[in-house]
Amino acid sequence: MSISLSSLILLPIWINMSQIQQGGPDEKEKTTALKDLLSRIDLDELMKKDEPPLDFPDTLEGFEYAFNEKGQLRHIKTGEPFVFNYREDLHRWNQKRYEALGEIITKYVYDLLEKDCNLKKIFIPVDATESEPKSFIFMSEDALTNPQKLMVLIHGSGVVRAGQWARKLIINEDLDSGTQIPFIKRAMDEGYGVIVLNPNENCIEVEKPKTHVQSSSDSSDEPVEKRERKDKVSKETKKRRDFYEKYRNPQREKEMMQLYIRENGSPEEHTVYVWDHFIAKSAAENVFFVAHSYGGLAFVELMIQREADVKSKVTAVALTDSVHNVWHQEAGKTIREWMRENCCNWVSSSEPLDTSVESMLPDCPRVSADVLSIGRG
Repeated sequence: MSISLSSLILLPIWINMSQIQQGGPDEKEKTTALKDLLSRIDLDELMKKDEPPLDFPDTLEGFEYAFNEKGQLRHIKTGEPFVFNYREDLHRWNQKRYEALGEIITKYVYDLLEKDCNLKKIFIPVDATESEPKSFIFMSEDALTNPQKLMVLIHGSGVVRAGQWARKLIINEDLDSGTQIPFIKRAMDEGYGVIVLNPNENCIEVEKPKTHVQSSSDSSDEPVEKRERKDKVSKETKKRRDFYEKYRNPQREKEMMQLYIRENGSPEEHTVYVWDHFIAKSAAENVFFVAHSYGGLAFVELMIQREADVKSKVTAVALTDSVHNVWHQEAGKTIREWMRENCCNWVSSSEPLDTSVESMLPDCPRVSADVLSIGRG
């Protein structure tokens, strides 16, 4: 007969309960508390107490990884690709490690956009004060002055940031597969100005300030006995909650709060903001968009809010696995007609490249991208 790990963890509690159930009122109160504890225990959370610290390097070198000459992420000692399951049976820890590496790669790609692609980082809002939260986009030197052509790139949703299509592809394949850099370089070689949007950078995270909860005895006009009784209950409740928390989250992470960036609090807001303050003011006679996944939805929202301006300035839109929906977004007939003529959505498919793919929506044509998955976040 085998005994599960969960049984071993909970067995002492069950034994303790059976022993105290025969006692008086005080013991019954303990029984109630233990039952409450059992109902709250999440075994996955309980096992966090055996996790190594969630303390990861903040550089690629610290992780002992580097990108080789082919743009592939490899271990600097073994030459092996990235290994997700670095520690067996510790999925949460492995995921946190992966996320920490992902944040480093985001900064790495930002550096490539500036140093390898010669783009400029432009902070927004353009009139931001020194103390308020800010985001940024990237632009080529001639983005606003090129009289002929401007290319605008919008990535999808999730953890990706400016310059990325898919973090997973960067880590597991190479930089050319997962970043926008090949698009940027080719566009610039062919005489385009370039603007790279950053639609997922909507807020900054700061540690939540600790709040002081005023005791009821400090501010209440209730009788002394009633206040004392309430304070006693409050203290017992806090003691019990702290006891539960010890088991629920042994590696308690900092409580964070989000401060949203003015006029850039969502991908849709960001896209409209960059249009109003940069793209609409550019000298380019022809503007072209490349938008992946949620970026396609953001573009359709831009059309809904700035239809006449977009029609007068945008020549063509290349979508990849776009998740826009003209019905849910309530795009009007004139927008749908324009999209049929000026947009094309390349979608995941095993069909040969550019083969027509059936669509349920009356908007732009859908054609095969000749891949089963273009890449996600």
